[in-house]
Amino acid sequence: MKLLALCAAEKSKSSENNNPNFGSCGWHSFQFSIFNFQFSIFNCFMALILNIDTSTDICSVAIVREGKVIALKENNEGFNHSTLLGVYADDLLKENGLTANDLDAVAVSMGPGSYTGLRIGVSLAKGICFGAGKPLIAVSTLEALANAVAARKGEVGYYCPMIDARRMEVYTAVFDREGITVRDIHAEVIEEGAFADLLEGHKMFFFGNGSDKVKEVIRHPNAEFIPGVETSAANMTLLAERKFEAGDFEDVAYFEPFYLKDFIRSGILVAKSGSTS
Repeated sequence: MKLLALCAAEKSKSSENNNPNFGSCGWHSFQFSIFNFQFSIFNCFMALILNIDTSTDICSVAIVREGKVIALKENNEGFNHSTLLGVYADDLLKENGLTANDLDAVAVSMGPGSYTGLRIGVSLAKGICFGAGKPLIAVSTLEALANAVAARKGEVGYYCPMIDARRMEVYTAVFDREGITVRDIHAEVIEEGAFADLLEGHKMFFFGNGSDKVKEVIRHPNAEFIPGVETSAANMTLLAERKFEAGDFEDVAYFEPFYLKDFIRSGILVAKSGSTS
């Protein structure tokens, strides 16, 4: 909408100045108008975005300006998101001389992942968007992980992020180096022979907090396990920026996390969820 408004305003200015009788002063004014228009378009995409990721046991918040992380707070000491998340977001904004009104958007990791964690993150993101009138961006947790690792690794192959779903089950998907989906997001019980069809002709990289427990099951020369890869608000940066530029926003009132499967507590179906944490 900002870009459309700028375009309309500058088009109006150009029409006024595009007159054979307005002379050299008018021409200089027209040139200056074009410069301002170009500068305004450039500024439209210099987004300031608050990223939130609480999809696993890591509570993570980042401020991103122009596609670069300028501030990051994280805690990996367990599920204490309800205590830390709001404090982290407030602290980051204050430490950088910002308020929610200065943001261009809020991006949240949409899952799959922890049922409780996702709800906490989405609730805060929606609250900020409602209060400050900002758009909401949803970023796939698995896609963000894969994108970050592929950018760092740079090798041709398939990238398989895994989030722990308890026992021998993981939430996973497969992407190529360019981020194209090879296998859609799904819950999979890891058994001998898992991913055999993809491993047969491709190098595959496995990572995320669900990958360690399947390391002894997936034994193939084309399988490589990358340790220490965790969810982070920093991983969301590129995907959030792309969605912002495309105007790909969620309905703040009705958006729900991507829980992936049914969450059952005490024999009662509660909701569709990620893990039972």
